[in-house]
Order: sequence, then C-alpha cells, then structure tokens
Amino acid sequence: MAYVKVATTDEVEPGKPKLVEVNGRKVALFNLDGTFYAIDDFCTHRGAPLSEGEVMGKDVQCPWHGAMFDITTGAVSGPPADTGVDTFNVRVEGSDIEVEV
Repeated sequence: MAYVKVATTDEVEPGKPKLVEVNGRKVALFNLDGTFYAIDDFCTHRGAPLSEGEVMGKDVQCPWHGAMFDITTGAVSGPPADTGVDTFNVRVEGSDIEVEV
C-alpha cells in the first residue's frame, strides 16, 4: 500500500464531502475541523455516492435513503444500511492530502 496525493487542504471545505479517485477507486474525502478522513464513496445499502451526502457532525447521510455512516470509523450510525464502509489512512504533507490505498 502507498500514499497517493488526492487534493490540497484548501480544496476540501469543512462539512462538504469531496469525491476523489485513488488508483481507480472512488473515495469520499472529508474535513472535520481540520482533520481529514477518507471512506469508500458508496453506501452499502444501495450504492449511493456518499460524496453527495450531507455531513451532520461526524456522520455523513446517504443522499438516497438516509443511511448514516461515521466518517471517522466507517461504521453504520443509522439505518437502513447494516454494513459499514471501508476507511483509508490519510496524511497531510504540507498542504497536500494523501490517502493510503
């Protein structure tokens, strides 16, 4: 596994998900109070893009059916999904955001 630059810190606004692609995989990138997190960009319920969801605290709400996922752990925090999403290690080097895949 290796870290790949996906964005810069000024490209990811707090509370607004950003879709990035890492080695062909769609990843939703989040800025929670200056700390960056990355999770798979699909809801495990029906495949909706979580990068189009609404951020509520440390959760993201699926735009299709309202399932909730903890951005920091990938765990389900509200139905109808019953399986969490993968998370990815994120590091910031200068102003570059890198995701490990």
